[in-house]
Amino acid sequence: MSLKAENINERTKWQDLTEGLQIHEPATSGLFCTGEWRTQTPVWNRDKCKQCLLCVPYCPDSSIPVKEGQRQEFDYDHCKGCGICARACPFGAIEMDGK
Repeated sequence: MSLKAENINERTKWQDLTEGLQIHEPATSGLFCTGEWRTQTPVWNRDKCKQCLLCVPYCPDSSIPVKEGQRQEFDYDHCKGCGICARACPFGAIEMDGK
């Protein structure tokens, strides 16, 4: 039996999970908080940001939401802390914090 990702929770028996908890259905990352193991956290400085949105397509986890053409705060539930956004920002508006 293969469980759907949306049905996996703290009461799910380990015997019902796939080996390595592999999920074989698409578009499920939004169902899980995958940023928990982050060792570095991106910090956005609004004053330095020019809203060029260059950081957005570089984020491999789509953790930089955009609303009405303006970038918003990071989605820390899914951000892995890779730092790609900080390296992509030409204005130094994103810095990585080791906390």
